[in-house]
Amino acid sequence: MIEVIDMTKVYGSTRAVSGLTFDVKPGQVTGFLGHNGAGKSTTMRVILGLHTPTSGKALINGVRKRDLRDPMREVGAMLDAAEVQGGRSAFDHLQALADAGGIARRRVVQVLEEVGLAGAARKRIAGFSQGMRQRLGIAAALLGDPGVLILDEPVNGLDPDGIRWLRTLMRSLAAEGRTVLLSSHLMTEMSLTADRLIIIGHGQLIEDTTMAGLLARFQGDVLVRSPHAARLARVLEAAGATVRRAQKTGTLAESETAMPSVSPSWAEGELLVTGLSAAAIGDVALANGCAIHELAPRQTSLEEAFMEITQ
Repeated sequence: MIEVIDMTKVYGSTRAVSGLTFDVKPGQVTGFLGHNGAGKSTTMRVILGLHTPTSGKALINGVRKRDLRDPMREVGAMLDAAEVQGGRSAFDHLQALADAGGIARRRVVQVLEEVGLAGAARKRIAGFSQGMRQRLGIAAALLGDPGVLILDEPVNGLDPDGIRWLRTLMRSLAAEGRTVLLSSHLMTEMSLTADRLIIIGHGQLIEDTTMAGLLARFQGDVLVRSPHAARLARVLEAAGATVRRAQKTGTLAESETAMPSVSPSWAEGELLVTGLSAAAIGDVALANGCAIHELAPRQTSLEEAFMEITQ
C-alpha cells in the first residue's frame, strides 16, 4: 500500500506539490493523471525516496522507502527507462541490480522471458529501440517480485502488442493483490487498464475516485434515430432536453446550440439528445406516438471527463 499524507514539496520559489493526500490500495490498478507540470513525477520521486518532502510524508507499507527492510522485494519502479548504461547487455544490467538486491540469477532469466526480451538478453542496450528499453525498465521493476509497483509512462514506445501485454500484466499483478500505481497521458489505454484514478493539478488533489464512478458523472449524448425526428425533437425540448440534429453519417454536428425550431422536412433523422436519459427519451417518445428505430447512449470518454474536470 502507498500512502501520501499532507505532502508538500517546494523547490526554491516553486511549489510543485501542495498538501497532497491519497492512498493507493492493493488489489487494483490506480491511474495517476495530471497535465504536464501537475506534480506527478515529483510525487512519485518523493514516494520512492529520491526527493525529500518539504512537509508531510509518503509511505510504502507503512514506512518511508529508506526504512524498508528489503526494498527491491517490496517496491519496484520505473521512472525513466532511458537511465541505463548503453554499453551493458540487458542481462548484465539486470544481473547488476540483482546482485545489489541479493536476488538469484534465475530470477533475471525469468523476468527477461516475462517481458519478451529473452532473445535480446545478450545484446547491448545501446542498440535497443524505445519499446525494448521500456520492457527492460519494466523487467527491472519486476526483478524483486515486489508487492508494490510504480511505473511512470510505461506505455511509451510500445507497439500495439506491447501495450496489450502491459495492460494484461498490470491487471494480473493487481489481481494477485499487489499495489499498482500507473502514470500515463494515454487516456484511452488508462481507461482500459485502471480501476481507480488519482487526478492532480497544480500539485493538489482534484479527484480520488473509481474509473466507473468518474465516467458515470459525465453523461454523454444519446443518439436517437426516428422516422418522426422533427416531432420528437420538439417534444423532447419541451421535456427539458437539448436536441441537435446529427449529420447523416451519424457523427456529431458542429453546432453546439440547441435547435429552437426543428425543420418539419425531416423524414427520418438522427438526433443527439442531452439532458434526458435513454429511458426517459423512450418514455417521451412512447407518450407522443413517435417511433424509435435506434436509441444509443454515447458514453463519455475518460479524455473528455479529464479535460472537463481539469479546466
